Amino acid sequence: MQKSSDAGPVDSVKRAEDAGLHIEDDIADFSQVPWEAWVSVFFFAVLALVVLTQFITRYVLNDSASWTEEIARYLLVATVFSGAVIGVARNNHIQVDFVYRYLPKPAARLLASLVDLVRSAFYIAMVYLCYLLIEKLGASRMTVVDLPISMLYWVCLGGFAAMALRSIQISVIHWQRGYSVLERPESSIHER
Repeated sequence: MQKSSDAGPVDSVKRAEDAGLHIEDDIADFSQVPWEAWVSVFFFAVLALVVLTQFITRYVLNDSASWTEEIARYLLVATVFSGAVIGVARNNHIQVDFVYRYLPKPAARLLASLVDLVRSAFYIAMVYLCYLLIEKLGASRMTVVDLPISMLYWVCLGGFAAMALRSIQISVIHWQRGYSVLERPESSIHER
């Protein structure tokens, strides 16, 4: 008699079906994935390859490639900024909704609109400040790799610009439907 631990995957599925369990994988649906997520996945995949290269050159070949550490650091920044855009698009950054429970509805609506306005203004201001920083950096180069350091700040600027656009989009949605997630935490940005 075969032990249950020695049973192969076909035997395990057969036993599960005999027990009345239906095992079936769901088909992955990527239709609701925002474009920002794909940008973030791209940066993360390149980061993983660079870190793998760093590991192999350092511990397998015993001859570390110096460029990998610097590029990995910059790719991590790019991953964070592109990931932050996802948070803005889903409207799920850290927020305090406790105050809204005790405010009258008109005051809560006004405060939520003010939060939307300040958030969008912040992202727009950061786009401008990133641009000023890029101008000041001029032709400065990265430490190890002979590339302009402004490339990194262009990625930051792009992230803030995408956050600003998504923030404005979220603000318009809040205005159109008459409430925000701050006022009704149980709601979702996808409810219209």
